[in-house]
Amino acid sequence: MSLNWELTEVEEKLISNEFKRIGDNTYLDHAGSTLYAESQIDASGKLLKENLFCNPHTCKITGDLVDQVRYRILQHFNADALEYSVVFTSNATAAIKTVAETFDFGAQEQGNFYYCQENHTSVLGMRELVKTSNKFVLTQPELLSNLENGHDLLAGTRTGNSLLVFSAQCNFSGYKMPLELIEVVQKQGLLKRGTQISGHTQTNEPDLNNFYVFLDSAAFVGTSYLDVGKYKPDFFCVSFYKMFGYPTGVGALIVSKRGQSVLLKQYYGGGTVNIAMTRDNFHEKRVGFSSHFEDGTLSFLTIANLLEGFSTLERLVPAKEGKNTMQRISKYVYQLAKYGYDKLSALKHANGQPLVKFYNHNGYGDYKYQGGVITFNILHEDGAFVGFAEVACLAAVFDIQLRTGCFCNPGACQWFLQLSNSDIRKQYESGHICSDYNDLVDGIPTGAVRVSFGYMTRKQDVDKIVSMIKECYLSSSEERLKHMDSDKLPKALQHIPARLKPQLKEICIYPVKSCGAFKVTDSWPLTTTGFLYDRGWMIVDASGMAITQKHQTRLCLIKPIIHDQKGSMELTFTGMKSIHVNLEIAKEQLDIINTTFCQSKVCDDLVSGYDCGDEVGNWLSDCLETPGLRLIKQYAERRAQTGSAKDIALSNQAQFLLINRSSVRWLTQKITTEKEPLSTTVDRFRANLIIETQTALEETEFDTLTIGDTEFKVDGFCTRCQMICIDQHSGQKTAEPLRTIAREFNGKIRFGIYLSLLKVPDNNAQISCHDKIIIKKKTIE
Repeated sequence: MSLNWELTEVEEKLISNEFKRIGDNTYLDHAGSTLYAESQIDASGKLLKENLFCNPHTCKITGDLVDQVRYRILQHFNADALEYSVVFTSNATAAIKTVAETFDFGAQEQGNFYYCQENHTSVLGMRELVKTSNKFVLTQPELLSNLENGHDLLAGTRTGNSLLVFSAQCNFSGYKMPLELIEVVQKQGLLKRGTQISGHTQTNEPDLNNFYVFLDSAAFVGTSYLDVGKYKPDFFCVSFYKMFGYPTGVGALIVSKRGQSVLLKQYYGGGTVNIAMTRDNFHEKRVGFSSHFEDGTLSFLTIANLLEGFSTLERLVPAKEGKNTMQRISKYVYQLAKYGYDKLSALKHANGQPLVKFYNHNGYGDYKYQGGVITFNILHEDGAFVGFAEVACLAAVFDIQLRTGCFCNPGACQWFLQLSNSDIRKQYESGHICSDYNDLVDGIPTGAVRVSFGYMTRKQDVDKIVSMIKECYLSSSEERLKHMDSDKLPKALQHIPARLKPQLKEICIYPVKSCGAFKVTDSWPLTTTGFLYDRGWMIVDASGMAITQKHQTRLCLIKPIIHDQKGSMELTFTGMKSIHVNLEIAKEQLDIINTTFCQSKVCDDLVSGYDCGDEVGNWLSDCLETPGLRLIKQYAERRAQTGSAKDIALSNQAQFLLINRSSVRWLTQKITTEKEPLSTTVDRFRANLIIETQTALEETEFDTLTIGDTEFKVDGFCTRCQMICIDQHSGQKTAEPLRTIAREFNGKIRFGIYLSLLKVPDNNAQISCHDKIIIKKKTIE
């Protein structure tokens, strides 16, 4: 784009002098709260030092000043003082609550309440207070359809009062709603195309009650011009810290005369009545709409400081060439956003995949519909999402302040991230709540990254965030972690770098070959052949041949439980009483008890073992409806794998099998059918060690791996067979994931890696799920 910036160099220099305290920091959360100018604070202090302000109920000078501020607010929004009244509140949320509590929906509350999916949480809260059971939620397309497809019917042909609330600017995406919608709805009513909250039913009939529009303008007015003389909402609200940065704790509800007629307030407080009697139920409210709603003493000193906020804006960004202050600011922050959007859009991974996924409705083609906001998530080279908490960490290290999460707009978050209601509930059940840093649940983002601009933002601030993203995310995960010095991070983020390092998520052993997994939640001992008891038993048929899931898929439904304190293994099967087997039998006992030795083959290797008895044999035969089955425990003289110096138990190829959850997540995203939970797909691969790294397929580059004090060597890739197509929770066969693996790896059906111990472990060696992981990758010559 042409860099014909709205602000001149002289104006930018004047503005920079007002914000020297920023220093080397880059502040990019103006949608959350903008920054105050230094001269603004000086002037506010001077006003308080040179005047004697006291309670406006006592002091006429203070009361006159408060009224002067009311008129200044109306002037800023081009609102006729004869048509609109200003009610001071603590913030925009309090203004929204006031309307929710007092709006009159007509006789028998027959009017309807409408709000948009892309609304601030404060608007959602209105559902709990409005005095109607008819509540509807509208998507952005459903609401705009009223603007695009007008009808001949007129609002007001029914006696009820309906209320529509929508945001002038979405604080998630920065999208600006066409304000022409206000007049259309006031005159023509609304087509009820939304979902009724109470009954969950869709409707498409016109609502022709008297229609009132409440414009949530808090995010909009910080950087845009709201011309109330042109668009005439019945109600709108502001928080002044979003406009001036200072003072906080004061907002306003601005109400038209039309809107005043449907706000019915019962409560009255000090300063709002002409007379109130204690021994008789009688009172008379003061004249004037504002006085009915401003209970108690106003925050008059805070309100007085608003005058300097308006003056500072107009002094630093004066009207010019037919544009007022806010119109110029609107154009300027839009230019910054478009500039940043274009720069970020150009960033690509080496494979050509985009680095950034953006969330907006119409792109950055017109500042009338897009504010100074860029909302996005960063993608790995394989298309997997980077967690926003990681981005927040790196931004903090680079002295960049930005916002992450859902920004108190859960509906917009759900819409843009394409989350179903069940997705959101699953994220909540996994521990994610609003404003935390639980940014990914099974690889699905719970929020996004937002950068937003103010009139004091500089082009180099945009360059800095773009440069940080380029430097950190077009590089390896190890290089990113080098930036994350925990000592430099805010306390809330200090745990993130550790979370981003490779983690051992699960330890699984499979005591009975081809049967279910026993999952370890803490630590587990090591032996010379692998994990203790892993593949220590097998089931053979009447001919003495080992059976596997390839021939009997229901083997996976036999679930072993190791009771090491009791010295027994419990076998369970749905609908059957469980059975116990001794974990160990001393050598001297083998000659005493009636034990049958047998030999069988595993992958062409001859193995010896002893029969665990008739009771468990009959139990297995009943479970699998196959006569003659026996449970065999491998004899103490371990099987040596053909052509290998490593001892292994009854596993097919290696001492250990490792799977990377990030790789499984990548794989599931490639599968278009047979969707299932990530954990279910992970279980299909029957790994001993389930780790999670920052990027998918990273394990293919491993040379050695150290978990705690134990060192492993990579013995190669695991070649897969049809067993991964068996759901380990149901025993049902599917076509996936084998089909997708073959397609993605050009016919090479490999997934996961084999590991072996680099040295014989000592007697007390064990691995814990909490152990630190150190990876050494292959050197590329």
